[in-house]
Amino acid sequence: MKCALITGGSRGIGRAICLKLSEERHYHILINYTSNEE
Repeated sequence: MKCALITGGSRGIGRAICLKLSEERHYHILINYTSNEE
């Protein structure tokens, strides 16, 4: 099983990388999201 740590996965290049890796079946995808609003 492969692992990758991708920062900024919600937009731009990070998002594109996450989407590409999600198409492959050899990766686990974990998402952590914190809102910027207080």
